[in-house]
Amino acid sequence: MLDELVVTNLGLIGEARLEPGPGLVAVTGETGAGKTLLLGALRLLRGDAARTDRIGPVGDQAIVEGRFQFGETEMVASRRLGADRSRAYLDGTMIPAKVLTERFADLVDIVAQHEHISLTRDVRVRSLVDETLDASGRAALEAYREAWSVLGALEAELTEVGGDPRAVARDLDLARHQADEIAAAGFDTGDDERLATELGRLRNAGSIAAALATAHDLVADEERAADHLRRALAATREAADLDPTLTELARRIEGVVTELDELARDLRDGAGSLEHDPEVLAAAEARAAILADLRRKYGETLEEVLAFGTDAARRADELADRLQRLDEMGPAIEEARSRVAATGGDLSAARRRAAKEITGSAMDHLRDLGFRDPLVEVTFATVDPTAEGIDRVGLLFASDAALTPGPVSRIASGGELSRLVLAIRLATGAADVPIVAFDEVDAGVGGET
Repeated sequence: MLDELVVTNLGLIGEARLEPGPGLVAVTGETGAGKTLLLGALRLLRGDAARTDRIGPVGDQAIVEGRFQFGETEMVASRRLGADRSRAYLDGTMIPAKVLTERFADLVDIVAQHEHISLTRDVRVRSLVDETLDASGRAALEAYREAWSVLGALEAELTEVGGDPRAVARDLDLARHQADEIAAAGFDTGDDERLATELGRLRNAGSIAAALATAHDLVADEERAADHLRRALAATREAADLDPTLTELARRIEGVVTELDELARDLRDGAGSLEHDPEVLAAAEARAAILADLRRKYGETLEEVLAFGTDAARRADELADRLQRLDEMGPAIEEARSRVAATGGDLSAARRRAAKEITGSAMDHLRDLGFRDPLVEVTFATVDPTAEGIDRVGLLFASDAALTPGPVSRIASGGELSRLVLAIRLATGAADVPIVAFDEVDAGVGGET
């Protein structure tokens, strides 16, 4: 039981002390007197989240203390709310607030004023059903959660790897095509400049040959100059025989004669080698067209094209590895999905068993609360698997079995809602908890009930 509750500076409560004791205790008062704040104080002692806006006007902190008696065991819990943080204590020792949650979760249950609203939500009804699962049902729930976790991990990895094998295969084909196209062209660094030079020579072969032939003819016509240089060389050599200091001068004249002869020969050979060959030109033009196409697709320069090809080849290797991993993951994911479906079916069956127990017990409690022949039904619909299972769970109610049951929010009146909440909570285990606190459980209920 809750033996004593002390509240200081919480909301509009400056200071209050409550000693409920065992049995049923009703706290009454006008609207705004602070009844719900007392319930909030109990929530704080149970480890619920603290709100700094609940600190009252008579100090810089709010303090809640409670003494609980469970058989021979006595526990004293307290919370202190400051502007920056809250502190929790158990039997005088500072502890994390979550420790209070762990200690009191199975000892204190709180039924909120508007819990009837939550009964219209599938999530809350399913949660209530899960709270009453038997041992095999809890095992089924744990098995489903484990299967869902495995599937989630595999699907996350699948997304990280690439997700759609067909999309990865398309990307792989494109990367391979790009890498192969660039590699098949056979270009290397500097080939663009060499090809441009060769094309210029081949396209203008006739003009170049004619110019070289003219230059050769002009050089060849200077035989008299060559003869004069040869005679000058002979005379200089005679002088050098007499004066060795003139030997270098003779060598210079000899070099000029040699260079003139080689120049005439090179001009002749150059003019003769430049024959117009349409096939060679066509081959060079075709290669230039290939280079232009590659640059149009993959880069402004040959260097950029070659770099693109290297990247494409590396990307193709990566995509091939990804595709292999996706192929390997396929069976594992299918097995995980099958496991989710199987454990989901087991969990659904367990929930249906629990729901049958809940509805039977709830109708018994409703009869105790003034209903002659009430009807409570938990409905199930199979949905795509989620983290919580394969069930969409709803709650139908009729105040009399002669009536057609419908959703709680549409069928039950205010007084019926309060009694229905009480009956459902009792049916789902609230009666098994030593301390149960209801907020305005009597709303809309007549005096006799």
